[in-house]
Amino acid sequence: MQRRALLLLNSKARRGREAIDPVLARLRAGGIDVTVEPFEALPEIARDIVRLRHLADLVIVCGGDGSVSSSAMAVMESGLPLGIMPMGTANDLARTLEIPMDLLRAADVIVKGDARPIDVGTVNGHAFFNVASIGLSTDLAKGLDPDLKRRYGRLGYAMAAMKVLTAARRFTATIIDDGQSTEVLSYQIAVGNGRHYGGGNVVEADAQIDDGHLDLYSLEMDTIWKLALMLGSFRSGRHGAWKEVRTAKAVEFDIETKRPMPINTDGEIVTMTPAHFRVHPKAISVFAPA
Repeated sequence: MQRRALLLLNSKARRGREAIDPVLARLRAGGIDVTVEPFEALPEIARDIVRLRHLADLVIVCGGDGSVSSSAMAVMESGLPLGIMPMGTANDLARTLEIPMDLLRAADVIVKGDARPIDVGTVNGHAFFNVASIGLSTDLAKGLDPDLKRRYGRLGYAMAAMKVLTAARRFTATIIDDGQSTEVLSYQIAVGNGRHYGGGNVVEADAQIDDGHLDLYSLEMDTIWKLALMLGSFRSGRHGAWKEVRTAKAVEFDIETKRPMPINTDGEIVTMTPAHFRVHPKAISVFAPA
């Protein structure tokens, strides 16, 4: 039976200008009737899903991690399965789910129709699939020029990161977990829902996107430049072995700071502290390789 798909296309994504026609042809050849809805601003995604969900049996988001996360709350509300066309810079959710970066092969995954239920994290009601953070990565998101990101991809991230690290300062925060409060002096506090973030870093060595909990880490070294010695452990998710890195697991966290600080979720700044983090187990079904 033919399925109906609402395909949301971000023309500003790094790969958003690639020809979409071959992808549409592959989907339609696989028995999927596609309605294309372009968007430029992330808030448009949720509105389009709510407005057009009665026309679809599934939703396909073409874009990066920020675009996909912006769709999450509306997809949860609709109950429709989600397809991902990885057209961003990092594509960490696609990496976690082993969705091919080749767009035609990613279309084949949607056509095949194997859907995997995955967890969704929220902070102050805003959804994220990979990680939400306070500190360094938020400064990076604020300082990353969109044109630089689109033109240079990961190199653009590296150029912006050097500028952020040079100016980095620690902040005081209170982490509340299961009623226990801990005051920390940190360069960054990150709360992960999935496995990959930041272009292939691992939230925690055993983290999975359907394990029903969140993974927190806090960077509490004396000098930011020690982070250079830790980079390999972040790629493997074993950064918790360093005494300067605090880690914790929970289904909910609260984080308070002396002054309101911005929070970066999957590359987009969406809210401020104080922050309430929560996991929603297996809240969305995503088409992924079996």
